[in-house]
Amino acid sequence: MNNIVKPKQILTDEDIEKAVDYLKNNSEKAAKCKAERIYIEEYRKSLKALIMKEHLDKSVSAQEREAYADIRYVNHLKSMKIAIEQDEKQRFLRVSCEAKIEAWRSMSANLRSIKI
Repeated sequence: MNNIVKPKQILTDEDIEKAVDYLKNNSEKAAKCKAERIYIEEYRKSLKALIMKEHLDKSVSAQEREAYADIRYVNHLKSMKIAIEQDEKQRFLRVSCEAKIEAWRSMSANLRSIKI
């Protein structure tokens, strides 16, 4: 009779399949969120320059003040907030799945070493 106590399996094969499927099925969405975030972060600079250009009669610091106070810039910042939140959510979900897979790998290796 074998008296070896097997550790309770916290992560099931089904959990890992779901994690792998999530990574595979959501890679395009994650890429789009990342692309949107980068685009919107970079466009902020262009928008600022375009708004500053509308105030060429003022000093550069006044142009900058006008740009930062402009409703278009403020609305763009709100859009940035949403894009960053979506990108970070996707990143956290991916990291969570990757961590599950890595934990499962470690757990599987430990079980193999106990059996040897």
